[in-house]
Amino acid sequence: MATPNLVNVTSITPFTIAGVVTTSATDVIDVAAEKVHKINSVIISNVDGSNSADVTVEISVDNGSNYRNIAKTVAVPADASITIIGKDNSIYLDETDLLRLTASANSDLEYVISGEILDDA
Repeated sequence: MATPNLVNVTSITPFTIAGVVTTSATDVIDVAAEKVHKINSVIISNVDGSNSADVTVEISVDNGSNYRNIAKTVAVPADASITIIGKDNSIYLDETDLLRLTASANSDLEYVISGEILDDA
């Protein structure tokens, strides 16, 4: 496995994933070999009508051996949404990189993540 070469990209495929953030740290993106994920947005919504909840967003660039915080215990107010990553600060995740989400309260937070998968295979 080598770092994908963005000059030799053979395809660019848009993606959007969505789900519930739980109190168990969960890798919601695991980049496959020969791929790069450009993350354009990470939006976290609090669906609880009365309580704030915290979200932690982390990445691993060494296949899960270590994680680094993008956002650590950021409060999401009740009935509100926050943008952790937007078009003005998108990031690239290389092959075997991971993006992990954790919430302070089970099922109070939901996520929507969108971006592109770049393939140089």
